[in-house]
Amino acid sequence: MCGMPQQPPVRSTPTRASRPDASMSLLTNVMDHSLDDGYAEAAARKKASGDGGMPKTLRAKLGLAAGLVLAALVVTVGAAQARVAAPAVAKEREELIDRIDRETESADKLEDSVDELRDDVGARQREALRKTGHSDQTALLGLLAGSTEVRGPGVKLVVDDAKEATTEGEGDPRETSGFSDTGRVRDRDMQRVVNGLWESGAEAVSINGQRLTTLSAIRAAGDAILVDNKPLVPPYTVLAVGDGDGMSTRFQNSADGLYLHALQENFGIRTAISVEDDLRLPAAPSVTVRTAQPKTEKGTS
Repeated sequence: MCGMPQQPPVRSTPTRASRPDASMSLLTNVMDHSLDDGYAEAAARKKASGDGGMPKTLRAKLGLAAGLVLAALVVTVGAAQARVAAPAVAKEREELIDRIDRETESADKLEDSVDELRDDVGARQREALRKTGHSDQTALLGLLAGSTEVRGPGVKLVVDDAKEATTEGEGDPRETSGFSDTGRVRDRDMQRVVNGLWESGAEAVSINGQRLTTLSAIRAAGDAILVDNKPLVPPYTVLAVGDGDGMSTRFQNSADGLYLHALQENFGIRTAISVEDDLRLPAAPSVTVRTAQPKTEKGTS
């Protein structure tokens, strides 16, 4: 230890690479491996999912083509089925039309038969009235029962709906519930008109050619007015045989005449009355004759 000189520590120095291109190792690594791990992993997932690298536009076109083929197939099948079913549908339609025609013809025949029977009943009733009592009494009974035609002077009264009655909305008159609903003539209006004419001296009355008797009924079915169950349409022409001038004056001054005037002034109901020299009223299609006897003190006739 004493006699030997102290040597400085030996420091090792890096050795140079044996290859002359060691400094280009980074560039070489980049050239040898163009995709990094992220790209490689994404490519692996895409391959594993089954896309097979097919572009999305191509898949969309293939899906659209498949949908069009399916739609065309459905349309073709439907058309084929329609062609197959068309003869059966046409046959059923023809059978239905033939059935309707047969039933309509049968109904027409029954209606004609009813009209013939009604005329026969009316003729028999008129003959029975003719054979009952004196001629004057028979004429009076025929007049009251409506079994005979009537001709003579009288009054013609036309009653029609208001012009606004055919429109809807706020233009309808007679909207107050206390009087009536619309500008249409109602069955109660015609009831008052007919009763007013009877009270004013009418001997026979008809509405639109429908002869009224003491047993006639004026009713309503919806907006239609029925006279003895037969519907009538406006305008309503009322013919009343009797003293024309006197009957017209008495009716217009009566409560029913004033009622009709109120309809005209306040709600637009159209009316026109005139005195006629010659009116013709038909006989009632069906006559029902009823007789009454005086009641005695004991309650029996």
